[in-house]
Amino acid sequence: MPDPLPHLLPGARTAIHTCMAVTPQDRVLIIGDRHTASVDIALESVAREATASTLLLFIEDYVTRPATAVPEAMRAAIEDFRPTVSLFAASAQPGELPFRTALTMLGRQFNVRHGHMVGIDEQVMQQGMTADYRLIAALTHRLTGLLRNARRVHITNPKGTDLWVYLDNRYSWRACHGLYHHPGDWGNLPEGETFTCPASAEGVVVAEVLGDYFSEKYGLLPAPLSFTIADGRLHEVTGENRALAEEVWSYLSLADNGVRLGEFAIGTNIALEAPVGNLLQDEKLPGIHIAFGSPLPHLTGADWSSPVHVDVIPLQCTITVDDRSIMRDGVFAAELLQDLL
Repeated sequence: MPDPLPHLLPGARTAIHTCMAVTPQDRVLIIGDRHTASVDIALESVAREATASTLLLFIEDYVTRPATAVPEAMRAAIEDFRPTVSLFAASAQPGELPFRTALTMLGRQFNVRHGHMVGIDEQVMQQGMTADYRLIAALTHRLTGLLRNARRVHITNPKGTDLWVYLDNRYSWRACHGLYHHPGDWGNLPEGETFTCPASAEGVVVAEVLGDYFSEKYGLLPAPLSFTIADGRLHEVTGENRALAEEVWSYLSLADNGVRLGEFAIGTNIALEAPVGNLLQDEKLPGIHIAFGSPLPHLTGADWSSPVHVDVIPLQCTITVDDRSIMRDGVFAAELLQDLL
């Protein structure tokens, strides 16, 4: 195994020590791929400093991409290792949500602490993974408490976003704070958001970053896409890049419940200042993002599902929760940050 790249070690230490709190008693599983190998090697190197029990698996050693299910040989290796901590640090491929979901469910059998790093790259390791996660956790919990009893959210931005999101407390809010220290804790890394499944939504979102495989393929969009939503469903995708608009529409409309709005989230990573074109980090920017497709029912309590989940991110958002302004032009209201900074 090659030596880890020094510039990736600070982010790896944040992940292993601060976020996952790895101890000598832990067994750390890292699932990566050839595209993210430099990050995977850094994570495994730091994990080995904390525990003698580590296992790094590359997806391509077990299955041709895109993977749609967990290969039996990979499943057997994981079951034999019996991890207590797992990290999925690999690129996103079209149609791989069922594979990633199955891996997550397998980890739940062992009650692992899990960090999900889909689409991780070296830039994100040096930015989002070096944030102060204790501060992010405090803000995320504060914001989640405010949102749990909210009924509607209004979002605008300078590019033309004008969206009403309607909430229902039948669906749980998930505070993704980045400190996964207890068995069964789970979240993305980098982290910093709170999300739920919305009851409905109406309006337009003008997005400059997309999720799923679109993030790696297109990065920060030079021309944004507009998503028209009515009754909680996507009705139209438009933009200067007509081919991309058609590609997104086709991907969503051909999947069961793919055009249904499955997620509404607010990013809380105040260490981030600008988008980089990587969904994994950009969805944590202060602001909102929504996703079409899967509502992550095992986390939100939604009673429906989808094999796809595509996030879209508008920038420089102004957000009103019921009648309370919590953000203007991408900056949280001062009272939300009081006593935290």
